[in-house]
Amino acid sequence: MSPDARDVLYVVKNISLLIIGHLPDIEFIKMNYKLILRFFGTLLLVETAALLIAALVSLIYKEHDIVYFLISSAISFVVGISCILSGRNAKLQIGKREGSLVVTFTWIVFSLFGLLPYWLSGSIPSFTDAFFETISGFTTTGASILNNIEELSYGMLFWRSLTHWIGGLGIIVLSLALLPVFGMSATQLFAAEAAGPTKDKIHPKINETAKRLFLIYLLLTTAQTVLLRIGGMTWFDALCQSFGTVATGGFSTKQASIAYWDSAYIQYIIIIFMILSGVNFSLYYFGFKNKFSKIKENEELKYYLILLFSATIVIVLSQIDFSSALSFSKVEQAWRDSLFTVSSLMTTTGFGTADYVQWHHFTWIILLIVMITGASAGSTSGAIKMVRIVIVFKYCYYEFKRIIHPNAVLPVRYSGHIVREDVITRVLAFVLLYLITIAFGILVLNISGMGFEESIGGLIACLGGVGPGLGELGPMGNYAAIPDFSKWFLSFIMLVGRLELFTVLLLFTPAFWKK
Repeated sequence: MSPDARDVLYVVKNISLLIIGHLPDIEFIKMNYKLILRFFGTLLLVETAALLIAALVSLIYKEHDIVYFLISSAISFVVGISCILSGRNAKLQIGKREGSLVVTFTWIVFSLFGLLPYWLSGSIPSFTDAFFETISGFTTTGASILNNIEELSYGMLFWRSLTHWIGGLGIIVLSLALLPVFGMSATQLFAAEAAGPTKDKIHPKINETAKRLFLIYLLLTTAQTVLLRIGGMTWFDALCQSFGTVATGGFSTKQASIAYWDSAYIQYIIIIFMILSGVNFSLYYFGFKNKFSKIKENEELKYYLILLFSATIVIVLSQIDFSSALSFSKVEQAWRDSLFTVSSLMTTTGFGTADYVQWHHFTWIILLIVMITGASAGSTSGAIKMVRIVIVFKYCYYEFKRIIHPNAVLPVRYSGHIVREDVITRVLAFVLLYLITIAFGILVLNISGMGFEESIGGLIACLGGVGPGLGELGPMGNYAAIPDFSKWFLSFIMLVGRLELFTVLLLFTPAFWKK
């Protein structure tokens, strides 16, 4: 048995012992395991189709790697069919517990099967590294361990980018359109996947909502691909960069990321689509339906753009040397690098054109703030999300006013509507838990052997789905040299951040398993 396999078994064994340690004290509920297996089987067939698409790319470029995609797709297909057959005659009812289990383990299952092409082909010979790269792709984190991106085959590069695109809108949300075919309920799955404080309904039926979101997703991807091709990229590179942009993932086909293309046009196109991908997708639907009042009254969009451009202006001013003669080209370069970096980190995309680790240290604070804040709920971005930040600040502001005017009734309003107390409580709990997770995670990474800067930047980047962090984990570095334990821990952190903490952490509470 290889050292990597032993490491994997060691991690699985300890997690199992951690869970089993609660068994004597807990009376387990009966769960609809057949339906869970049936759902996993359906999703594995979706992954099989995705692997075959990557195999087709290898076939087009006449690459030997097609063999590994065919083997991986065959394994995925066999296991998927087996799960579906095992789930025959399942009761078509799914509750919150089943929903949380399905959503959490879907990302793990997808990553375990998705790493096979890397591992079998030797493109990423370490199982730990292959899992890290794959779950980073599916969770749209974009944290990479690769030092030789351009040496990968076209098929591997395409699969790497495709994991972003599949995971971007959410494997669960994408699958909602398929559930009615199998007679399954989608409500609990949608609730577990879309864990934000607001869920704009663009259609009363969940599967119809998923279809409309997917159409918007597809239109953004297509538009960006065409525009990048016009800018001089090949169709292959344009499609892969679009996958990474619209999914706010950040995997590029080049080791130097977007800095490889020294083109203002290409960089501005990607900036525009990063910003667009950080907007709540339901606002696009409302725009198509001429419901512009809903867009106008959306406070999250307003504050998202205000913070993004304010942070950009501050960083631009820090990059300009006012003691020397200024030229348009220097100012434009500073503006473009700053806007690209802020847009990339705030939308949690993670593309790079400049090494911000070399900038003034105070700019790191600004960049860490936008990394923690994130863009809009209902977008493909990660982190806390702007809607929660707005609600927290409003609550704090009104709390000061209540102290001054104790008899005044001052409800918190968001986009013209009063925010219920239970929603405020959940938002405050989420933000507090998010900050606690950051503090605890930094401590764990630092103890595991990572440097202090790398621990801070890496934890915040992986929890928020950003990708690049600080120090050696900056935009011109990667995660290859960090300890294996740190890679597994950060893989778990990516999952926790992608599913917005509660969905995953709930599984580790004894109360979750009680009747």
